[in-house]
Amino acid sequence: MSPAHRTIFHVDMDAFFVSVEELFDPALKGKAVVVGGQRHERGVASAASYEARKFGVHSAMPLRTAAKLCPHAIFVDGHPERYRDYSAKVYQVLDRFSPKLEMVSIDEAYVDMTGTERLHGPPMRAAHALHEAMKAETQLNCSIGIGTSRLLAKICSDQAKPNGVLWIVPGGEAEFLAPLDVRKIPGVGKVMEKRLLEQGIQKIGDLARHEERWLEANFGVLGPALAGKARGLDAGAWFDSDIGEDDGPRSISHEHTYSVDTNDAQTLEAMLARLSEMVCRRLREQKLHARTLQLKLRYSDFRTLTRARTLEQPSSVDAEVLATIRELFRANWNGDAVRLLGVCASHFADESEQLSLEGRTTHEKWNQALSAADRMREKFGEHAVSMATGMKARFRERTHENPAGLPGKKK
Repeated sequence: MSPAHRTIFHVDMDAFFVSVEELFDPALKGKAVVVGGQRHERGVASAASYEARKFGVHSAMPLRTAAKLCPHAIFVDGHPERYRDYSAKVYQVLDRFSPKLEMVSIDEAYVDMTGTERLHGPPMRAAHALHEAMKAETQLNCSIGIGTSRLLAKICSDQAKPNGVLWIVPGGEAEFLAPLDVRKIPGVGKVMEKRLLEQGIQKIGDLARHEERWLEANFGVLGPALAGKARGLDAGAWFDSDIGEDDGPRSISHEHTYSVDTNDAQTLEAMLARLSEMVCRRLREQKLHARTLQLKLRYSDFRTLTRARTLEQPSSVDAEVLATIRELFRANWNGDAVRLLGVCASHFADESEQLSLEGRTTHEKWNQALSAADRMREKFGEHAVSMATGMKARFRERTHENPAGLPGKKK
């Protein structure tokens, strides 16, 4: 189908984590709120209310920095289980509008509305109906961007915030994009922005005026993708796949930053057990087994060490993953105080790939037991079931945009 005839919605829940917290504590409404931890803790903010953003607070900012910028802000630890529940409600609303949808994070989704006019009416009418349904069934606000591509729809939803709808009719893409900063293009971060500015490219219109050959000569393989994006096209990276086409994760990881650095071996190994459990839970939800495991260790002076090992037999079993991670830790930790620990799994094998008979039997038994434990964690929280080794680890599940159990993902 011609791109000009596609109708893509990007639905972005407004200040999602904060908004969910306000449902449980209405006293937070209208106030500067930071979700993700307390003002004195290490770690970063997961979200900030619009009132806190006025003071320069944003997600991924160190909590202590947020406290300095906005001293009167209310800091909330966050409740990941609540956010997963409300994300599932969001998905249920979207699923009624089109079967072609993809939750790209816990609080945003792409919905392909192409061909739904008979059922939902033209784009703006459908968007307003979706707006009303979302508010009625979740009590949350959302912003909706509408365009002929995912890229354009995402830029539109950002411009429509908060609680708005913006539709760029086919043919108006170039005029809409031209005056916007190049940083508005999804995938253009600080490094690429700097490179573009060095070439005198400040606005998307500046980028669109350059020939693809020139962009490729100056930006290599990224050049053609930049040329396409400047015209409002889905070009490069995950934009190449269809909406709802799940390629699966490339890696799964969990990290923990200590509020007070520690060199207590028992405390550190208990944390590695908890992190290994959480990584394995996500592996099982995706029906994957990891071939490669990586330990991340950061000391008080920010020296960071990573060590990886490839397993003879891919695994998603907590005890097996922990055994490897613990070996890496014991072989590489020098005894100094540790600031951060992380566990990462990658290079996946799925369940269809052949295991040895002995390995398959062992994994089936373990996965049955561990899947039951996963269901208890999903219902009662991450601390409901734990390996004995990890029970002493004081760990608060991190609030982030891509948790285990993202709605609509294949299981």
